[in-house]
Amino acid sequence: MSPPSNPGRLLSLLTDTPQSGEVLAGPLGLGRVTVNTLAHRLLEDGVPLQITRAGYALTPGTPAPQLVRRDGVLGAAMRYLGTVGSTQDTVRAWADDAMDPAPHGAVVVAERQTGGRGRRGRAWTPTPGALTFSVLLRGAGDAGEAPLTLPELALMPLAAGVAVAAACGVGGLKWPNDLLAPDGRKLAGILLEADLRGEEARRAVLGIGLNVSGAPAGAAHLNELRPEVSRAEVLGDILSQLERWLRAPPAEILEAWAGASVTLGRPVRVQTSRGPLEGVAERLDAGGSLIVRTLDGTHTVSAGDVELIGTLDGGPAP
Repeated sequence: MSPPSNPGRLLSLLTDTPQSGEVLAGPLGLGRVTVNTLAHRLLEDGVPLQITRAGYALTPGTPAPQLVRRDGVLGAAMRYLGTVGSTQDTVRAWADDAMDPAPHGAVVVAERQTGGRGRRGRAWTPTPGALTFSVLLRGAGDAGEAPLTLPELALMPLAAGVAVAAACGVGGLKWPNDLLAPDGRKLAGILLEADLRGEEARRAVLGIGLNVSGAPAGAAHLNELRPEVSRAEVLGDILSQLERWLRAPPAEILEAWAGASVTLGRPVRVQTSRGPLEGVAERLDAGGSLIVRTLDGTHTVSAGDVELIGTLDGGPAP
């Protein structure tokens, strides 16, 4: 049993409806003063907790497990935290816990990250109002008992992009891992990290960061386009879409990604390990790589940073 001083026990009882200190103290076996102390510790850790005369409540739309709709394997096991180093590392640590290992589909959601990262190890710090979470993925079957192959891993970020775009209902996909608003500003990013052993991986961790009610300068947030959507609601929708698209056949994933793309058919500049490449993004190959046509022929790009040349719908160049 968790020690009385653990604020996580209080967090698990909170909803978006105020509850008095006396009501919360009962199941915790604590006094009201201790409940108040734990509540303030949660606030210090970044949890959006409201403390009023009516009692203690999470801000409506907080993506805590008790407020998120889940109807599948993904998110059946979920932890919601205030401040972590990174949700990616926190999921890994949970998976390696000898006493309580995280199952396939386990999710960690956090309000703040002190060591968050994007693609290629870049530092990434979410702003208030962001939805930041990571999902533990294993191989075939609900229990994830089989290893993941390289072709499966290559398509996972594209499948996740399709899922995020479908859940948000707005925007378009920039290869390989961004969701853009209609005017080209960034709405969301996706990061896949795998523990490779030769041609297989025993597991992968899929990280998603979505601006919901706030965004960094120059980026967009979902509530600009869908004011009624909360973080809890969109998290449930993303997990539901991930259930579908992470299991979809490769051809279906590629077709859906192309249908939601703002990359294909456009002039692009791609920063690759062999230097910059400028041309027209023509299509994706069967493995999800980007085929770019330049003046000297076509090139297959399996990894790189894409810049769209020009504008989207009259907006700023992304």
